[in-house]
Amino acid sequence: MSWIIKNYIKETRENETGAQVYPPGLRHPVAFIYPNVYHLGMSNLGMHILYQMINERGDSACERFFLPDKRLQQEHIKSKTPLLSLENQRPLADFDVIFVMLSFEMDYDNLLTVLDLGNIRLRAAERNQREPLVIIGGPCATFNPEPMAAVADAFVIGEGEETVQHVLDTIYREESKQERLAALAQVPGVYVPSLYTAQYDDEGEFTALLPQEGAPAKVARQWARDIDAYPHTSAIVTSGTEFEDMFIVEVARGCGRHCRFCMAGYCFRKPRPRKLENILADIAKRPERTKKVGLMGAAVSDHPQMAELTEYLVEHKIPFSVASMRADMLTEQIAHALAQSGQRTMTVAPEAGSERMRAAINKGITEEHVYNSIELAAAAGMRNIKLYYMIGLPGEKDEDIVETVEMIKRVRAKMDAVGNKGELVISVNGFVPKPFTPYQWAPLCNVRTLKKRFKILSDGLKKEKRIKLITESLKETVVQSVLARGSRRIGEALLKAHVEGRSLKQVLKEEGLDAEELAERELQLGQPLPWQHLDMGVTQEYLAAELQRSESGKFTPMCFDGCRRCGVCRE
Repeated sequence: MSWIIKNYIKETRENETGAQVYPPGLRHPVAFIYPNVYHLGMSNLGMHILYQMINERGDSACERFFLPDKRLQQEHIKSKTPLLSLENQRPLADFDVIFVMLSFEMDYDNLLTVLDLGNIRLRAAERNQREPLVIIGGPCATFNPEPMAAVADAFVIGEGEETVQHVLDTIYREESKQERLAALAQVPGVYVPSLYTAQYDDEGEFTALLPQEGAPAKVARQWARDIDAYPHTSAIVTSGTEFEDMFIVEVARGCGRHCRFCMAGYCFRKPRPRKLENILADIAKRPERTKKVGLMGAAVSDHPQMAELTEYLVEHKIPFSVASMRADMLTEQIAHALAQSGQRTMTVAPEAGSERMRAAINKGITEEHVYNSIELAAAAGMRNIKLYYMIGLPGEKDEDIVETVEMIKRVRAKMDAVGNKGELVISVNGFVPKPFTPYQWAPLCNVRTLKKRFKILSDGLKKEKRIKLITESLKETVVQSVLARGSRRIGEALLKAHVEGRSLKQVLKEEGLDAEELAERELQLGQPLPWQHLDMGVTQEYLAAELQRSESGKFTPMCFDGCRRCGVCRE
């Protein structure tokens, strides 16, 4: 092992509190890959939760792998050192099973890089009996695993707390790879892609996914009914993350707001707040080095006892932060609690700048809500405001972008009027249509139109003082869109692009496909979709009805007890 790699591992481990290391040979070794750099991977709470649960089994030892930065990648190649785990410096190829947390489309190629560095053959079909099983989970695996179907031996569909346990039990029980895959296909929430054949018409359009005999026609996503029954905090505290020495606590899971663009709101429904006493018990057990407690969840501000939780944290002088607050849920008490904990930026996500578009996406936030949050933030002493917007939403017009510019100017004026001279940060991304949302059939907005609308935004704000505009690369937006709704054929192009060191766009063009045209396609209601063999609980009829409601700007109320609208609570 080169001294550079050895020193990196040593420094990383010395900077951690809570890692669990077991001597080789005592337990089954289980690899866990987060296919991005350590800084981002260790900020992912899902990885922490499963790390704890695998180790708590008593028969398994979880060891972590991340994407090395460019310098370390070159060092691995130059020194011919395979990718090594942080816990025992064990090579990735020495594990029987490799779990992968796949959260973002742009991490697909990163995963291929990690497997390359670990001397793991990329295609599942080419890995022999002695090579590891690669099992992919996370949001991307849940809503559309097909682009990575050639890579994965199996996918975990939905939340992994219960499914991962069944997966390990099955793998330890069966002997051969074939027996393991056949048995895994019978585990609820496990999808084994090699047992299904994708079919296409003469024009290359996806038509069906046919299961082999014995494989289920539908794979139902799994979700934890009682989230308080599982760990929900950081397993390891480190300063080497986006949240320095922060102890992250999940306060709720799922969201019932029905925002029509949000994959998480549909794939992880229904909303489940954790009991306040359990959250406080978790916080009480935080490591001594903790600088701050991070409250995490898809809809943190919707927790029914958010006021009591923040009051407790302030009363006990426990610094904390919240990633984002809904503007309509912010109160004076919560704003002051956040400010007293050292938070200097209030983050709000209007998502769209015009009232018409906020109604279309069912955001349920008015401009007055945003103004109110600015006043509360200023009164509490938070100097900065950050707003999240999307451009290219279905039904959007140039006038909506002009209105976005005017809204941002009004927000800046409101900040000045209440004596808040801090920075106004505007983060804008192109909208990407996602499976299992009402917009799964919608096209990516035409790239030329997107460029024009980004220019309307930047030109409209360039003379404004104390407004900082942050935008995402449109090239990445196109790639995300192609991968998010891609079939196995897109996955084959991705593999070819990776192996040959070329871009996905170049390979697709070679095969007679245009990446932008693929992303900008409007899918038809009723046409076969690559992800239709998965069952999120939400019915396609409900999603189609929500698409119609979007077109007319009709409001859909949030989830409530006894509701049976979308299909998730039909059980």
